[in-house]
Amino acid sequence: MNGTNLLKIALRALANNKLRAFLTMLGIIIGVASVIAMLAIGQGSKRSIQKQISEMGSNMIMIHPGAEMRGGVRQDPDEMQTLKLENYETLRDECMYLSAISPNVSASGQLISGANNYPSSVSGVSIGYLTIRQLVVEQGEMFSEEDIRTAAKVCVIGKTIADNLFPNGQDPVGKVIRCNQVPLRVVGVLKSKGYNSMGMDQDDVVLAPYTTVMKRLLAQTYLGGIFASALTEDMTDQAVDEITTILRREHKLKDTDDDDFTIRTQQELSSMLNTTTDLMTTLLACIAGISLVVGGIGIMNIMYVSVTERTREIGLRMSVGARGIDILSQFLIESILISITGGLIGVILGCGASIIIKTVAHWPVYIQPWSVLLSFAVCTFTGVFFGWYPAKKAADLDPIEALRYE
Repeated sequence: MNGTNLLKIALRALANNKLRAFLTMLGIIIGVASVIAMLAIGQGSKRSIQKQISEMGSNMIMIHPGAEMRGGVRQDPDEMQTLKLENYETLRDECMYLSAISPNVSASGQLISGANNYPSSVSGVSIGYLTIRQLVVEQGEMFSEEDIRTAAKVCVIGKTIADNLFPNGQDPVGKVIRCNQVPLRVVGVLKSKGYNSMGMDQDDVVLAPYTTVMKRLLAQTYLGGIFASALTEDMTDQAVDEITTILRREHKLKDTDDDDFTIRTQQELSSMLNTTTDLMTTLLACIAGISLVVGGIGIMNIMYVSVTERTREIGLRMSVGARGIDILSQFLIESILISITGGLIGVILGCGASIIIKTVAHWPVYIQPWSVLLSFAVCTFTGVFFGWYPAKKAADLDPIEALRYE
């Protein structure tokens, strides 16, 4: 018996029991649709996080003072004074793998402009900070190297600060804000970046020359940290090694001494968040995949019922020359047709559900072609795997006993 005849027989058998065939497909449909939708949500979240980290500066390197032991007590890293302005200048002059570098000092307080006030902090940085954090001045301009040299009382503010201190559409450029009684003239407004993946407002920022913050706001000579950017993301590790070597030399640390500073990169954050999202995506896909297993069990159950109902038909076909392989192929084709048809419908529903979730709930969703192919391949395998045993049972029936079956 050729394949065309077997396919016709299988289609006729399914057409005679349309409702039962559809209900059997339902498990496969739900399983495939769930897997595609869950993977789309997981991949969408991962891409969204990667995009936000990239906007924060994917090559960024953060250097902070390290905690150390004094009298058996570990000190607060924020109170350590191990990073000096000289360290920044040495790194700026000697590092070969850095595209930009900036010192960082921060002074918190109430920002005041006229009758408006807002609690925030002023970050003392250099001009390279814009490159490191991928910030853009939308109105006005960035403060200059001359402003840094003279510790000028100027600043650049973010959109959140501008909206709170200068409501009703006022132009902040040229206006004066006060922080801890120190007046700062606004020379520029940064382009809005919104919230990052950790829920932090990236527009709640005030940038001023680091010399201004160190001398006029804090009256300190040490740095709170140093921000840098590697030439490329692939060179981040070389840049970290280079920074470590230079700082250990500058701090006169012995080979047996621990670092008195800590270095963190955006790659570490990206790797951690990607691991978390991958884990959640896998978990969601596994939960959704249970539906495929349930659907496969449904196929096996219905094929068993079909074999039992058609025992006399099987006996008759064998008596007129049908071989065991023909009977096996007939029932196997039926189970594969059920799973493939259910898979196709599931793919359509899964893609549709993903688009609806993106449109209505505004969740980040990304449908990867491999997830659709994988779901379809799994449902096809499910049809073969769960349809094989009932088909084999039908093929092994004794023709005489099958004809006598009531």
